[in-house]
Amino acid sequence: MLSRHLPLLPPRHLPWPLKPLGSAETSLRYDQFGRMVMHIRHDLLKGVTPAMVAWWFRHIDGEMEIDGIRLNRYLVWHPFDHIRWELVRPSPDGSVSEGAQFRILEAFGRNPDFYIDVVDTVTKLNDSGITLVSYKFGLALTCLNHDFIAAGSDTQYVSTLIIGTDLPVLRAVLNPLIHRAIFTEAMGRAWLKHNVEEVGLLEYMLPRLYRA
Repeated sequence: MLSRHLPLLPPRHLPWPLKPLGSAETSLRYDQFGRMVMHIRHDLLKGVTPAMVAWWFRHIDGEMEIDGIRLNRYLVWHPFDHIRWELVRPSPDGSVSEGAQFRILEAFGRNPDFYIDVVDTVTKLNDSGITLVSYKFGLALTCLNHDFIAAGSDTQYVSTLIIGTDLPVLRAVLNPLIHRAIFTEAMGRAWLKHNVEEVGLLEYMLPRLYRA
């Protein structure tokens, strides 16, 4: 088992730019249950189809070549914030699809205060999108949904991250605690920037990787 806090890794040098936060439409709000809801309508992913994005989530593990150097794909996906990805459990058919579990370690903005180490269960993965849910004590406390929408030969990528529970009684106590001590609003805003950057890189990474 990995230690609770793995150190940040040296930045990876890529030939591609990170898209700025302003390239996407973003929002952070609280819903009627007191859950934090972050929403991103990303800049169009040009030359990337929904099938290619679904393929990526099934094949994050492994390496790719950048300027003659072999690098871990997950570490390329965000050259500053990503620390480690691992398949904790494959899906029942042995593949990476619905039922699989991912362990994700990263620090948004390379800020140790925004470090996460989470195990997500894949509840959906097909050409229309992916949904990742994190459970604690049997409760679904985070839900990250990415929709992949065809736009000709391109993809409109839409992300929604929900932090907290909608269960009666528990939500009044648990949600404020989560947002104060575990996943703060500042962390949520850092995630918005992080996700805009990593999704934007798919436009450069995926066509060459998918063809190979």
